[in-house]
Amino acid sequence: MAFSGEAVATFLAVLDRGSFSAAARALGRVPSAVSMAIANLEAELDLVLFDRSGREPRPTAAARALEPSARRAAAALRGLDAQALALHAGLEERLTLGVAAEVLSAGWNAPLARLAEEFPALMVDVVSGTGGDLTRRLRAGEVDLALIFERPGLDENEAFQEFGQEIFVAVAAPFHRLAAGPDRPRMEDLIETRQIAVASRDTADSRVLLSREVWHTDNHLAALGLVRAGLGWGFLPRALIQPLAEAGAVTEIAFENISNELSLWIDLVWRRDRPLGLGARRYVELIRAGRLAGRGR
Repeated sequence: MAFSGEAVATFLAVLDRGSFSAAARALGRVPSAVSMAIANLEAELDLVLFDRSGREPRPTAAARALEPSARRAAAALRGLDAQALALHAGLEERLTLGVAAEVLSAGWNAPLARLAEEFPALMVDVVSGTGGDLTRRLRAGEVDLALIFERPGLDENEAFQEFGQEIFVAVAAPFHRLAAGPDRPRMEDLIETRQIAVASRDTADSRVLLSREVWHTDNHLAALGLVRAGLGWGFLPRALIQPLAEAGAVTEIAFENISNELSLWIDLVWRRDRPLGLGARRYVELIRAGRLAGRGR
């Protein structure tokens, strides 16, 4: 095989430096070794890559034709080296991030983009579900990190990093009686009105469940569809419903006796008994750095 990794590096060094001596200095070799390497490459390819008739070697048409492929090969080799070094340093082959359905509109993807830049070989899976579902999957080892709402109590087997806050508001279809009635409803009126909740039946958060009758779904888009159809009201993140509210598809309910806001904290959670890989640790660091930067503003 003519184009070994060393041959590609030598070929590109001569192209970039313009002479065998300059390429030799860049590669840490003697000029005669570089000249011999190019001659051997030309012999194996049966091609003239550099015209030596002048003072300095000039790339031939064949060399310029091979240049793009050679640069791609060099980049691939650098990526392979970087991946091997990262794996040696503890980079996992795959990172699975669980994101609660209500948090999908939050800014969790910006640090993920930074992570992808730093570790391009890292495979990432993003899964969604209710907070209860993701907690179970975290405990079962099916996800490495989970972005979920803070829980009332602490689990000694879990560690967490605060991510941010989400503002929940009660919303309904514009024609729903809670939004279209002649008088403003009171918060307690929600108790007797069907609620659409993004929650598992057995792990529902009492802070966002107020009604006696609740329809459950594990998908925020399904919840929005049910609310827009007038089948009930929903306690949903303002960031999620804002575009629909601006378009008139849903309405924030204006209460007579209380403001329509509930602030909940979001945590990035992982298991203490399962050491995090390099990618997961870096994602936690990026989330922490984002929180500190936000506090400094």
